[in-house]
Amino acid sequence: MKKVAAWLAEDVSDWLNKEGMPEYIDALRQTDGPALLRLNEAHFQMPPISLVSSDGGQQLLERLETLRIENHIEAHKNGHANGHAGRLPNGTSKPQRNGTMGMMEMVRIPIPTVETMRTSFPVEWGKTGIAFLYAVVCFVATTVVISVVHERVPAKEHTPPLPDKFFDLFDRVEWAFSICEINGMLLVGLWLIQWILLKHRSIIGRRFFFIVGTLYMYRCITMYITTLPVPGMHFKCSPKLLGNWEVQMRRIMKMIAGGGLSITGSHTMCGDYLYSGHTVMLTLTYLFIKEYSPKRFWWYHWLCWSLSAVGIFCILLAHDHYTVDVVVAYFITTRLFWWYHTMANQQSLKETSQSNLFSRVWWYRLFQYFEENVSGTVPRNYQLPLSLRSLQWSRGVKYSKLDIQ
Repeated sequence: MKKVAAWLAEDVSDWLNKEGMPEYIDALRQTDGPALLRLNEAHFQMPPISLVSSDGGQQLLERLETLRIENHIEAHKNGHANGHAGRLPNGTSKPQRNGTMGMMEMVRIPIPTVETMRTSFPVEWGKTGIAFLYAVVCFVATTVVISVVHERVPAKEHTPPLPDKFFDLFDRVEWAFSICEINGMLLVGLWLIQWILLKHRSIIGRRFFFIVGTLYMYRCITMYITTLPVPGMHFKCSPKLLGNWEVQMRRIMKMIAGGGLSITGSHTMCGDYLYSGHTVMLTLTYLFIKEYSPKRFWWYHWLCWSLSAVGIFCILLAHDHYTVDVVVAYFITTRLFWWYHTMANQQSLKETSQSNLFSRVWWYRLFQYFEENVSGTVPRNYQLPLSLRSLQWSRGVKYSKLDIQ
């Protein structure tokens, strides 16, 4: 590789892409090698770099420091190779020798490795696995509670649907709920692909699993404590089983296998109204997609926002949820997402103190366990899961002792 001082703007772009930081390419497209080495923290506080830097340039600055040291070592190594000893003491032109060893003792310079630089965002797949199990348990618990609540839903002939302002303004569209579920599956698919391509997928994955699990656990509580009548006379609920637990278990397993979707024919029970699980998934997937994708992908953000907004509108247009179900679901989902990420991005909020009122929430200890080793805002970096880059995380620059005769 040619010296950094001789890099052109194209070489800088290639280096940024190789280091897994392609989001900086547009902002530094006119930067050559010498200008790259002169970057400091002040540059990351001004546009255009500040517009794409999600961690204050911490990762890029650390890599630049390593690049400066490597460049310095390479320059001095080339000086020795050309017969120049460099800065020798007392103005001598020959290297000093050790009387015992007959050679000059070289100074060991510690070079930060790629693995050392990544300690701000450790992988910790074990914690991600725990968050996944937590989400699965909450989802299964939700299905069980739906089965229990179904037995308590009053018959629509005796208890008609509650008044709803949206239903007064819009007549029911039968196929609208299918559009909602199709949009939801598209958003989940897009988020899954995006998550697989994220560099820090273990950290982001456990955040998603914890938040979605907590939202479904809250839903268990609201469904169980207040059972609302069906939102419309069009509902065809499965017959009540009146304590037949064997058939109830089969019904629960069928619902889990079908993902709780009406489009798969697995959701035929009633009573899971307050609040809307479909609104939770439509809102949460969009929030994660937008948060962990580059800001310059505005068209992608607008596409996902449109899928989410149309899906939520179709829930109401199908008269499958009361308007209050959707409003409450949106409010709880957005607030939990914003609270969690605010706490995760601020180191002071990860410490229990009298002034930190966030530490009083019931899930704070679990939050500390998941986020204790994450320092700063997780950057929006991408890489192929099986690329050579991901297989060489532990590779570092190695230097051997130089013997001078």
